Amino acid sequence: MQDYHVVIVGGGFGGLQLANDLKGAPVRITLIDRRNHHLFQPLLYQVATTLLATSEIAWPIRSFFRDRPEVTTLLAEVVGVDSEAHQVLLKGGQTIAYDTLVLATGATHAYFGHDEWEPVAPGLKTLEDATTIRRRVLLAFEQAELESDPAVRDALLTFTIVGAGPTGVELAGIISELARTTLPKEFRNIDTSKARIILVEAGPRVLAAFAEDLSAYALKALEALGVDIRFGKPVTSCSAEGVTIGDSFVPCRTIVWAAGVEASPAAKWLDIPADRAGRAVVDKELRAPGKEDIFVIGDTASVLREDGSPVPGIAPAAKQQGGYVAKVIKAKLAGKPAPGPFRYRHQGSLATIGKSAAIIDFGWIKLRGWLAWWVWGLAHIYFLIGTRWRIAVAWSWLWIYISRQHSARLITQKETMREE
Repeated sequence: MQDYHVVIVGGGFGGLQLANDLKGAPVRITLIDRRNHHLFQPLLYQVATTLLATSEIAWPIRSFFRDRPEVTTLLAEVVGVDSEAHQVLLKGGQTIAYDTLVLATGATHAYFGHDEWEPVAPGLKTLEDATTIRRRVLLAFEQAELESDPAVRDALLTFTIVGAGPTGVELAGIISELARTTLPKEFRNIDTSKARIILVEAGPRVLAAFAEDLSAYALKALEALGVDIRFGKPVTSCSAEGVTIGDSFVPCRTIVWAAGVEASPAAKWLDIPADRAGRAVVDKELRAPGKEDIFVIGDTASVLREDGSPVPGIAPAAKQQGGYVAKVIKAKLAGKPAPGPFRYRHQGSLATIGKSAAIIDFGWIKLRGWLAWWVWGLAHIYFLIGTRWRIAVAWSWLWIYISRQHSARLITQKETMREE
């Protein structure tokens, strides 16, 4: 064990990359997370839409470091930082001293001042979110099968997704395929193919971060799946009875929020500036201003590229930042000059729209359709952790592709409907 202590808060992509890249450095590491698992968040929507099981995209954090005695993993919740005393404050009153602190605490969904909507319109950031959405989607069909009132049945068979970024588009596409291709032969009193999937976007187009031609392709692919896309009007209310889009009320019993994110309170813990989404504004070396021994990375950090545009809050960016901070720490301990400022290397943007349709923008090349879907799948399988899970996910996708049957459709938890 070494005396120099690096504390990492957050076991996401950035935190794990940092811990992995510090292997062999003369440090001891404490990794703190309020959950015991690392989550492969890019595939979280597939758990929510019955394609994958939770165990296929999440792994115990402790398992990664069982052969590294210099790494201690703690299941705990951080509630603050005492930068004067060089301590992390835990819920329950415990403190953890550090020499270098790295905050990689991620983000959650933002309701733009309407947090009261969360119980009826869950976002999608955790496994708990995904299983809640999955339960509500599946139970909507089950209750519709029992319902004799046509108006109530129509409301049960209406699914609204708020936000047409990658998560919203991917959710809308797969819920539509679930209703149109997987479920029709399994129900007797309802026609699941007539379910309405509404995708709400306050802006003028879906997937606004992509090139316009790719966005246009995604729109056509969604329309081919029967998705009802509403542009130009924000959601103004959500309730157990439905959603109001602009001034129009839509009876709807299942709402999913995919419209925005809000960073963890790291900036408040450190008393440093934050951007509009609450992300801590850091310097070019990802340090908190005025705090030489504290770094902030991933979705928690507001980082600008050389052209002044923000670094996107995606997994490759977090991994690059974790790797960069590892280099800074190792250079400091070796008495060598620090590497230059952090530079983000964009590796491309990807989104899928149901089965056999996707878009990919690598900058130098753009792909769409069937080929893009296969490239998207191979890329995600490659980045999964461990051969076992790569094989499991690949097999699940192959089975779904051949049989059109979604395998993860069990309703198992107690909290099943909002009324309970």
